[in-house]
Amino acid sequence: MHKKIVTIVFFIISFFLTKISLANITIVTIVDNEIITNYDLKKESDYLKILNPDLSNISENQILNLAKNSLINEIIKKKEIEKFINTENENLFVEDYLNNLYSKLNFKNEEEFRLFLKQKNSFTLNEIKEKIKLELFWNELIYQKYSNQLKIDKEAIIKKVNNLDNNKQEEYQLSEIIFVKKKDLTLEKQIDQIQMSINEIGFNNTANIYSISESSKLGGKLGWINENSLSTKILKELKSIKDKKYTNPIKLGNNYIILKIEEIRVNETKIDKNKEIEKMIQVETNKQLNQFSKIYFKKSKMNYSINEK
Repeated sequence: MHKKIVTIVFFIISFFLTKISLANITIVTIVDNEIITNYDLKKESDYLKILNPDLSNISENQILNLAKNSLINEIIKKKEIEKFINTENENLFVEDYLNNLYSKLNFKNEEEFRLFLKQKNSFTLNEIKEKIKLELFWNELIYQKYSNQLKIDKEAIIKKVNNLDNNKQEEYQLSEIIFVKKKDLTLEKQIDQIQMSINEIGFNNTANIYSISESSKLGGKLGWINENSLSTKILKELKSIKDKKYTNPIKLGNNYIILKIEEIRVNETKIDKNKEIEKMIQVETNKQLNQFSKIYFKKSKMNYSINEK
């Protein structure tokens, strides 16, 4: 009898705690039939801060707005993926992507990253992997749709590699901000806004807010890039600035890119020309697929109703 009373009391307490908890949850956005709540925004904010800790230095409203846009994009991507891809299939590249992620975040190994997440008490490693899966399935979708439209000038790449010497080569640790010109602003005004933001909240936080690149969630961080993988136009700009500085906007197709040098190092290595050719082809392939990704997402987003509360 005593045990039964305790159970009933526990149920009543749990019921009222749940009611109180639900009372504090509000809907902020609806994407078609999927809702985004204030709780979702808080959780996504925590995720974005994991990817770019500097976000803690900007206002709460700015972070929540970033989180909302991130979740809207995630829902749209998920809905598009489910139209064409069986997401029950395992993706073999999750672990590679995860290794690359925690390396960019300066963690030595997966266990160190796991312990960090446990201390933060917001996201688990499995939840991070689910987000990674979504991005990988999205990349798979883009490749399926656009691989036949890729235009890789292999002869030009081979010629470039054959002209390389076995000498000291520079590598750049870069961050990027990629943007397109807005219709309602002059290019000069838009650049002024971005540069003012860089001065006020830093380059990486500005990348989170203004960049349209997939790297924006990481504060625009690209990691280490060998000078051989960079175009002549970009390399010329990087050579003209000093460490810790950023370039003027560089026009690439319909986009503009601003690059920041985080660090420079020099490596003296013997060039494996076959591997270098493969690497350059992959870099060019990824660049074109990223452009197709932006185009496809922009078109897809127009097909979804987004209701702000």
